[in-house]
Amino acid sequence: MGSAAAWHLARRGRNVVLLERFAPGHTNGASHGASRNFNLSYADPTYVSLLSEALPLWRELEAETGQSLLEQVGIVNHGENPAFDDVARALGGAGFDAEFLGPAEAGRRWPGIRFDRRVLFTPQAGRLNADRSVSALQAAAAGHGAEIRHRTRVTGIRELRDGRVHVELQAQDAAGETVGEPEVIVARHAVVTVGAWTGKLLGTAFLGTALPLPRLVVTQEQPAHFAARDDTLRWPGFNHTRAVGDPDYDYWLSSVYGMFTPGQGVKAGWHGVGPVTDPDARTFRSDPAQLEALQRYAREWLPGVDADSFTEISCTYTTTPDENFVLDRRGAITVGAGFSGHGFKFTPAIGRILADLADGRPAPRLFALPRP
Repeated sequence: MGSAAAWHLARRGRNVVLLERFAPGHTNGASHGASRNFNLSYADPTYVSLLSEALPLWRELEAETGQSLLEQVGIVNHGENPAFDDVARALGGAGFDAEFLGPAEAGRRWPGIRFDRRVLFTPQAGRLNADRSVSALQAAAAGHGAEIRHRTRVTGIRELRDGRVHVELQAQDAAGETVGEPEVIVARHAVVTVGAWTGKLLGTAFLGTALPLPRLVVTQEQPAHFAARDDTLRWPGFNHTRAVGDPDYDYWLSSVYGMFTPGQGVKAGWHGVGPVTDPDARTFRSDPAQLEALQRYAREWLPGVDADSFTEISCTYTTTPDENFVLDRRGAITVGAGFSGHGFKFTPAIGRILADLADGRPAPRLFALPRP
């Protein structure tokens, strides 16, 4: 999100420095790896509007950088989800296609998946390459004059009485050890998008007091890539909703999402049920019970994979109580946080909102900080 904000601000002619604590391509946060679903399944008008903005922005970024980022392989949503009709209406009103299929027809199209009850297919949805997208955003920002600094940890940030913001930073080596002397940047504005570290960094940033953030819960999520049995199968992305109260779903921890990741297999995971963690003290290891349940899901619902041949993945979610994002400004500090495991698809549109906030324009009210 910070890289997207840097891209938008730099091409508006702003003097931008992008600070990233870790090395390029690191695996410590929530934006690494080769695949994220570009999922269109929203009914809320604010999110549908962001989807309509994000799609052409992804294509604009591709054209600017020469990178292929989004493959529109479609996404199938299935199971017992009462929101499907509202989603289909909202997408149709925004110019997106949404097609209902029976489980048998869906199974003929995509035999790697066993389909459940109702099936909603969104053909303009697809798969984003996350690592490549972050690199492209940074390259595009640099192309417009932004300075990109990796391995630079922000150790403190606070608003000054004169309305500027004081940012303390420390260079680090590949092992995270301190290099050289601390530095200070005094800026007109700071956009803070540090994911799981948001509460830690912004604890006393606003004139010595905490920003009024909602409760942000950081969890270590533990999906896996399962080996595909047949490399010739077509794989859309998928989201599967369980039937509440049906004992056949008792082992489920949440709904399930997934997609095919070229060269790695079929990614599948529970949504937002990993153990609460400190981002500086993660284990990067899956909870055995959650992993066993995920394997059982793969055996029962993904006939196109080998449930016993997999590679574990570890990432973080930073989740708000209502799973809506935080995009707002207080004084000289703009914060983007709480993307709750569903934010990546919106990245270039969120970058635009963050840039607008830094320039003094409002964000959608749905994403506002709590008022005192």
